Amino acid sequence: MSLIFTLLVVMFGATGSLLLIIKNLYYICQPSEVLIFSGDRRTVGDGHSVGYRLVKGGSSIRKPLLEKTFRMELTNMIIELKVASAYSKGGIPLNVDGVANIKIAGEEPAIHNAIERLLGKSREEIEKIARETLEGNLRGVLATLTPEQVNEDKMAFVRNLLDEADDDLAQLGLILDNLQIQNISDDVGYLNSIGRKQRADLLRDARIAEAEAKTQSALQASENLKRTSLRQIEAKIETTRADADRRLQNALSQRQAAISEAESEIAAEVARTEAELAVQRERRNQVEQQLQADVIAPAAAACQQAQARAKGDAASIVEDGRARAEGIRELATTWKAAGDHAREIFLFQKLESLLANLVDTVPEVQVESITVIDPERGGSATKLASFMEQMKQATGLDLAQTLQNLGGGNTSQASLAANPDADTNQG
Repeated sequence: MSLIFTLLVVMFGATGSLLLIIKNLYYICQPSEVLIFSGDRRTVGDGHSVGYRLVKGGSSIRKPLLEKTFRMELTNMIIELKVASAYSKGGIPLNVDGVANIKIAGEEPAIHNAIERLLGKSREEIEKIARETLEGNLRGVLATLTPEQVNEDKMAFVRNLLDEADDDLAQLGLILDNLQIQNISDDVGYLNSIGRKQRADLLRDARIAEAEAKTQSALQASENLKRTSLRQIEAKIETTRADADRRLQNALSQRQAAISEAESEIAAEVARTEAELAVQRERRNQVEQQLQADVIAPAAAACQQAQARAKGDAASIVEDGRARAEGIRELATTWKAAGDHAREIFLFQKLESLLANLVDTVPEVQVESITVIDPERGGSATKLASFMEQMKQATGLDLAQTLQNLGGGNTSQASLAANPDADTNQG
């Protein structure tokens, strides 16, 4: 009996120890946390290896002596943001109060950044890191916006802040769930002046709207007056048109009588004109006959007489031309018969009449001598005759006379001796 009891005690003791060991090694993960079992190396989804494994929303047994277990809360953290004297675009310092909801990322790969940077830190330390990061992002966003933009469009301001802070918080393994801007103020009263300006703008817009309403009312009254005036004018036009139609009908009824009267007058005028036309035709025939007798017949006779006279003159001119042509033809025949001396003979024939014409133009001029030079030897003879004339004019010595005296008075021989290339004719 004692042996059995002893065995039972040993069995119960071993079972209790086993249960205690199992209790110390078995971990249950709450939905709001993640269990980290460090010591076992494994490869994560992005390809790099880590020295831990994660359990989220379940349970797992820690490998004794090989793993160590850590818990990381994923619950929300409320962080109050207070930024003072943050310079906005334009150099205006602003004070911004807000509330942010932040938690540690529970999904890969962001949770790996949280494990590397925040594991082992207290909740207060994590909140401090997140607050300082958000305040830095808040100051950076304020520097890009004017006070008007920050105050008038807070949603755009929050969106810009979320875009700015997401990357920095993701590097820390944190997620920004929500961000609310509670108050925006400044120490220099700039936003108050903006509010006064906005109130002034609202007052201005109200006055403008009132003026526009009055203007619209005046325009509507003018439009109504215009329509009334147009209706009155249209009524007058209709009355005038009816009066004009009545007058037109009266004129049309009187037109036929006027037309008949005018036609009778025109017919009488046409008859008078036709009678006058017959008289004028007789007068024209009479004038034509008188012109035929007084002007046309004498003119025709004079024309025939002039034509006969012209034919007689033309006949005498033609006969004279024929005689001249016959004389020229005979002269040409004689010229051909004379041979080489025809030109000299012709010139001697014309020389007498030429001298007579020259003497008639120059009265009281006596021609002492004329020298005719052979054209074939005209070069030396011309020079000799010119020299003898120049000698006579310069010295008074007449070489031709001297040669004549020396030759015994034979004028032709002396002249030929003095000018063997010339024929001399004295007068």
